Amino acid sequence: MQRRSFLRVAGGTAIAAATASLSACSSDLPPEATAAWRGPVHEQDLRRWVLAHAILAPHSHNLQSWLVDLSVPGQISLFIDRTRLLPETDPHSRQMMMSQGTFLELLDLAARQRGHRADITLFPQGTFGPRDVDDRPTALIRLEPDDRVQPDPLFGQVFRRRTNRGAYQSSPPGPAAVQAVIGASEPYPFRVGVTTGDQPESLDRQREIAKEAWRIELTTPRTVLESFKVLRIGPTEIAMHRDGISLNDPMVRVIHALGLFDRNVAPGADDMATTGQIKEFNDHIDGTPAFYWLISEGNERSTQINAGRAWVRAQLAATAQGLAMQPISQALQEYPEVEAPYRDIHNLLQAPAPRFTVQMWARLGVGAEVAPAPRRGLEAHIVKA
Repeated sequence: MQRRSFLRVAGGTAIAAATASLSACSSDLPPEATAAWRGPVHEQDLRRWVLAHAILAPHSHNLQSWLVDLSVPGQISLFIDRTRLLPETDPHSRQMMMSQGTFLELLDLAARQRGHRADITLFPQGTFGPRDVDDRPTALIRLEPDDRVQPDPLFGQVFRRRTNRGAYQSSPPGPAAVQAVIGASEPYPFRVGVTTGDQPESLDRQREIAKEAWRIELTTPRTVLESFKVLRIGPTEIAMHRDGISLNDPMVRVIHALGLFDRNVAPGADDMATTGQIKEFNDHIDGTPAFYWLISEGNERSTQINAGRAWVRAQLAATAQGLAMQPISQALQEYPEVEAPYRDIHNLLQAPAPRFTVQMWARLGVGAEVAPAPRRGLEAHIVKA
């Protein structure tokens, strides 16, 4: 085999392994990429202080599609950045609405920490349709001092929260930890549960569905290319963008520098770039001891936002319990090729669509410590001050 051909094969495998874990970061990221995680140490303005916490919320593909208008004193208007959507894998922007919710929940936790009540009005100029989003605000927030407001213990986990896409230990989380994760979502009207080894048939079936949905996404060119478009390879790209899926592995950087990875070309279904990625994901799924799920009745835009609020609370609670979580959203997406896994996970969880929607499905277990994902910083999200 010629040296260049070998590098192409090896390069595909290396890229695949890094992308499969979708680690979004590594311990040696450029410091500017993770500066937001050090907190708003010297910020005096309350609105900016709470927003500096809100931008640490989890977001699909780490796109951080949050825009805020601060031009009216005492008010925050939240918008969705329509240049940061996922039209192939999230065609109706359901996951994007959830990411608006994760932002609002961290904002609310931060306001409580400062003795303020966050009065949040969703869609003050009218809600979006079921399939599209537009330039109207998703929320209007006013911060009001309130002696009755109590800090939420989950706030203490905001800077520690991570999305861990690596391997988890095989031992299941204990009953008390599971209950803490489930109970964290109680402020919102969802059906929430965790499947463990006590339900072996359901656990195995969930693994099968997750693996099939992942295979479909990886072997559908337009959906895998959607992820490729937001890859940030090496410290220069990571520092420039501070979003998306960051790959900083030395081998990946070398392969990229040699021009052996084309982000505009989807690998074939049988390429090593694909099969290696599938194998790593499958190994992680097979080793996952528990799955978390969150189900709504109805699927209105406000429901989607509140599902995001409930989800981030669960992830914060898991962090407090020493547990890791990773969304496995492939089977919850609404593009045609994934229709069968979508139906299967809904039926398995006794949530037949369209009456019910599985808003979140995630791995749950104990994982190794991971670094935080890059963040663009508060100023990148302010459209008017």
